[in-house]
Amino acid sequence: LTGAQDGSVRMFEWTRPQQLVCFRQAGNARVTRMYFNAQGNKCGVADGEGFLSIWQVNQTTSNPKPYLSWQCHSKTTSDFAFITSSSLVATSGQSNDNRNVCLWDTLVSSGNSLIHAFTCHDHGATVLQYAPKHQLLISGGRKGYICVFDIRQRQILFTFQAHESAVKALALDTSEDYFVTGSAE
Repeated sequence: LTGAQDGSVRMFEWTRPQQLVCFRQAGNARVTRMYFNAQGNKCGVADGEGFLSIWQVNQTTSNPKPYLSWQCHSKTTSDFAFITSSSLVATSGQSNDNRNVCLWDTLVSSGNSLIHAFTCHDHGATVLQYAPKHQLLISGGRKGYICVFDIRQRQILFTFQAHESAVKALALDTSEDYFVTGSAE
């Protein structure tokens, strides 16, 4: 799966030189993040206008429509994570009201899909990591702060400054004992 600054999203297969599917044409908002769900049957795309769009991967048409497209943040959606069997999605981004990390239910109508919004990260959340074993979300922000959320209780557990500049990357070890942060500096 490839995404570009011009907003296009295309899917390729290893043995074929031409694209299999074009999920989005050029001319859309820049792609900020893309993932497949754990089952590999859905892919999601976040963009610079605050939208998250999700498609079924096994499409027979060359230009399929997303089955879900929401504006999750008013300015940008920078990252997201599929939670559980991908019916629950977490997003990070920047919103005018500082609700910069959100939980969404994909099985209900878009008007009722927001489960919880965390007010955190001045100037927006840049990255997100889900720790399934502990049911935690870890987010990094533009000011170098890290927030750890308990999604079962829907509360922030910890906040600390890890860097002097924006957090650009988060990685979690497989046993979920440690996580690593990377920044713009």
